[in-house]
Amino acid sequence: MRSVAQVLVFPAYRSNPFLNMLGLAPRAAGYRFLDAVSWDGLLRLLPSLQDGDVFHLHWTTPILQRAQDRAAAEQRLTRFVAELDGLRLRGVRLLWTVHNRLPHELAFRELEVDLMRAIADRADAVHVMAPDTPTVLSDIVRLDPATVRVLPHPSYAGIYDTGITREQARASFGLEDTDHATLFMGQIRPYKGIGELIAASGTAQRTDGDLVLLLAGAVAEADPDEIRTAIPAGVRAILDLAFIDDGDMDRWLRAADVMVLPYRAILNSGSVHLAATFGIPVILPDEAHLREQFGEEPWVAFFDTRDPAASIAELLSDTTLFAEVTEADFDRFNREISPFRVSRRYRMLLDELRGWPERSRA
Repeated sequence: MRSVAQVLVFPAYRSNPFLNMLGLAPRAAGYRFLDAVSWDGLLRLLPSLQDGDVFHLHWTTPILQRAQDRAAAEQRLTRFVAELDGLRLRGVRLLWTVHNRLPHELAFRELEVDLMRAIADRADAVHVMAPDTPTVLSDIVRLDPATVRVLPHPSYAGIYDTGITREQARASFGLEDTDHATLFMGQIRPYKGIGELIAASGTAQRTDGDLVLLLAGAVAEADPDEIRTAIPAGVRAILDLAFIDDGDMDRWLRAADVMVLPYRAILNSGSVHLAATFGIPVILPDEAHLREQFGEEPWVAFFDTRDPAASIAELLSDTTLFAEVTEADFDRFNREISPFRVSRRYRMLLDELRGWPERSRA
């Protein structure tokens, strides 16, 4: 086993701060990171991994779901499983981070399930951020408890802060002190339930001021004009339906009073941690694994997924909902998941993997 280990990260989206934060401590400890983004790029780099190296698999979407057709997807599945078996024979460890229950773009569901099961069967360690992930995935794939490692999503402390104050941020949007700014930030896609949030903004009633809807993020799989025309009459909305530059993100966050994540399907969401980093209360779907993870946090509320629009509207109308939340509540949460603290735990996981005896190669 070489003294300097390589970690091949796939897909290594270079603009994703989560991946950059994870790598802080391992890089400082001497780990050498290899980045692959595409299927072809992955195949070029896999042969370079040898005994003691780690293949860290994140999102599985590029493996099958971007194949041209089912036949090509089947060929990719066969090839990928063979590659995983080859890695094991060479003493390479497989680490899988489970980000989603299933990919959001799902053209070949049955093949994806087969892929996930093949990965789970071969993984030396499965990294989950939501503790209840094995239960959420139980009807799709069984995660061996012996391989599961819980490592939380880090906060975004120091990532997006440019020093703008709340007063400056709100003034830039023309917000008054009595305006209640409701934020959704991130790529706008059908599964994220933006329609329900828009509908809720039209029926919510504030007694302490006006509700202002802030929507920030690029629109995917829809026409931006459809979003604009869906805003109910009488609702003040501030929209930027394009990619939000990193240097402008904290302006939106500092201006907000609450972040709403009206998702129809969610396992993990960095947006929750982004909101907590900036001290913004969050409204989430009432799902068992989310209550397990965030139910004790006073800055989190849950909407009824059976009637999202009405439930979100009721929560947005409640002027006492987050009245008792303090800065200390966010500080306590963020302290435990600071970027370098989580990164150190990730480095320890890589060290642990390298120190394990080889699994059976039968």
